[in-house]
Amino acid sequence: MEADISNLRKTGHFYFALTRNIDEPFGVGFECSDLHLQEGAPSMLGTKYIGMDVHTATISVAVLDAAGKLIMDSVMETKARTILQFIHGLRGDLHLTLEEGTWAAWLYDLLKPHVTNIVVCDPRRNALLKEGSKSDRIDARKLAELLRANLLRPVYHGEKGLRTLKELARAYLTIGKDLTRVMNRVKAIYRSWGIPCAGRSVYNPRHREQWLRRITQASVRRRAELYFEQLDALVLLRKQARKELLAEGQKHQAWRLLRSIPALGPIRAAVLMAIIQTPHRFRTKRVLWKYSGFGVVTHTSADHRYVQGHLERSKKPALVRGLDPVHNHDLKDVFKGAASQASTGKGPFRDFYEALVAKGMRPEMARLTVARKIAVITLTVWKKGVAFDAKYLKPQTA
Repeated sequence: MEADISNLRKTGHFYFALTRNIDEPFGVGFECSDLHLQEGAPSMLGTKYIGMDVHTATISVAVLDAAGKLIMDSVMETKARTILQFIHGLRGDLHLTLEEGTWAAWLYDLLKPHVTNIVVCDPRRNALLKEGSKSDRIDARKLAELLRANLLRPVYHGEKGLRTLKELARAYLTIGKDLTRVMNRVKAIYRSWGIPCAGRSVYNPRHREQWLRRITQASVRRRAELYFEQLDALVLLRKQARKELLAEGQKHQAWRLLRSIPALGPIRAAVLMAIIQTPHRFRTKRVLWKYSGFGVVTHTSADHRYVQGHLERSKKPALVRGLDPVHNHDLKDVFKGAASQASTGKGPFRDFYEALVAKGMRPEMARLTVARKIAVITLTVWKKGVAFDAKYLKPQTA
């Protein structure tokens, strides 16, 4: 070990060791050796790019200088005190990145005051991490390299004032998905025994005994009873989550503005606020469309050619490849649900929908256009701080 430390001193690198803290059994910390960099080594006060590969117990860290040279790597315990000790031991402008995941929100709030810039990146966009060998140490270094090259796609984190609303909306949506799963399991039991169960009466507590008597096998009936108990509990939880979500949403001025849009009810307005948080993160409507899953993906190739010595753009039309599959699914569900309701109920959006169908547009494409229109109006109303106006339904703003 002494020989290894001596070699690291000569190369100008830091040495980090896994240690056990006396007051924390089996804890993993870090220890930095006391060394003097040799003449000509990179300065410790310049810009540094820090990549973190985060896991439940440990975090692998790689630090690059402005020239892209690895000046430090380490493994530390996933604890606030240990992480802050590491960050405070660095000097200069610190640019840090980590992937979006379970720990991302906590680490973002923890580290943002202590670094120059922090980027929580989308792991689906980090193609470089899939190339070659993979380990925590390699992933941390690749993240630092992508950060230095400005090739990361950030995931939005911010607006602490909406944290309560965001958590309540997340609970409401999660319970709703759990409720849907249990309802599907209940019907799956009846279908597996050839018992017709169309409609929603199978979920009604008043008809519970009648539906249970249709199952002749005692063991299968008992499984259905357990599912029904889970269903009843989730229904109560969802009502409670809905009540708290509405109460929290009504505290914000933006909620009242969004409620002025005919297609948005009180729950949809609250969920929109929780997901988007601030409209100013979307510079244009097309950015919101892409985030909401309404952005159209097009493919082209050989876009230019030479004609009589002059460069001209090819007149080949772009090939439409559908909607962008990478989006926020909860936000898309909100806008699609609002569009479906608006296109069947009374109001200005119904007239807008019928005008599109009258022009020859297919009903499903007309509903998609209504959903895109609702997204644009949401952005306009929220940014300007004004109530809904029917003039926003002009075709040129679709």
